[in-house]
Amino acid sequence: MKTFLFQGDSITDANRNRDALGQGSRGYPTFVEGKLGALYPNELTFINKGVSGDRSVDMYARIKRDFINIKPDYASILIGVNDVWHDLNDDPNGVADGKYYRVYRDFIAEVLDALPDCKIIILEPFVLKASGTEAHYDVFRPEVEKRAASAHHIAEQFNLAFVPLQKRFDELTAFAPPSFWLADGVHPTPAGHEIIAQAVVEAFERIR
Repeated sequence: MKTFLFQGDSITDANRNRDALGQGSRGYPTFVEGKLGALYPNELTFINKGVSGDRSVDMYARIKRDFINIKPDYASILIGVNDVWHDLNDDPNGVADGKYYRVYRDFIAEVLDALPDCKIIILEPFVLKASGTEAHYDVFRPEVEKRAASAHHIAEQFNLAFVPLQKRFDELTAFAPPSFWLADGVHPTPAGHEIIAQAVVEAFERIR
């Protein structure tokens, strides 16, 4: 049986169960597990190691325990919005785009050096204008777009699957307000998590 690892911040964490290999979250990892489990029964086991609040540097700090030691065959990574968001409060502690790029690139290089056969899917960080982002949206959106471009560049450097999500969410606001998809502009609703899950499954089908 092959292992699929989910890595990232609160969007991936989604209140996962820490007592059961991170399974049972209320977000896209569980939706992906359901979809791929139904398509490929008894072929994959799923582990969610997303951590709420994580920036790229925090994810890198856990690289050994929460990625390399697991030895996944497949992995998806969604990181970057907190690198911006943590700079937009009273105690700024974000990660500048240049450092985000270097840390993320080194993270991927180290993972692939240890696990050269691991197939990685990089998900694009995203943001919409809603209750949690509107106060600083004029800064929030362009800064997240910078992290998205860096993530895309890293995926191209290492010939990895890249999943664009910002455009999907932008287009969906033609059918329902931003908060229908991302409750506070960052954290997905069930509908938003379903959009991410569909994109991850599509990417998995391309690389399996």
